[in-house]
Amino acid sequence: MTELLDLYGRTTKVVRAATDAALRRHGLRLGQDHLLAQLWDEDGRTPGEAAARMGVSTPAVTKGATVLEKAGLLVRRRDPADNRLVRLWLTDAGKALQQPVERARREVEEALLRDLGPRDVSQLHRLLEKLRQAAAELSSPSAP
Repeated sequence: MTELLDLYGRTTKVVRAATDAALRRHGLRLGQDHLLAQLWDEDGRTPGEAAARMGVSTPAVTKGATVLEKAGLLVRRRDPADNRLVRLWLTDAGKALQQPVERARREVEEALLRDLGPRDVSQLHRLLEKLRQAAAELSSPSAP
C-alpha cells in the first residue's frame, strides 16, 4: 500500500472511531447522525432525497431509517399528495437530539484540530476537498 493511502486509511479509521464514540453517548452510531441532520435541515424528506444529499444509496437510507424508527427517532408516513412516496419525519426525541449531537460533533472536530492554526485548518479543508474530488473522478463509471 502506498504511504499516502496507508496514512489516510489509518487516519480515517481513528477519526471515525472517535466520532462514533462521541455519538454512542447519545444512542447513535456513526452515519445515523448524517440521516438525522438531513431531517433537521428539512423534515419530511423521502429516503431518495436524503440519499442524494448524503451521496449514498436509497437502500442505505432506508436501512438506516429502519434503525432510527425502531429507536423512536423518526417515523415513516405516506406522502398525502402521492401515496407512492414515503416521507421520513422526526419524532420529538429525534428533534431533541439535534443540539447535543451537533455539540458532540463540534467537540470532536475541535479536539482533532486543536494543534492546528487557522491557516492549517483552511489548507486541510482545501486539500481534503481536492482529494475528495479526485476520488470521485476515479470512482465514476467513465474513469479509466
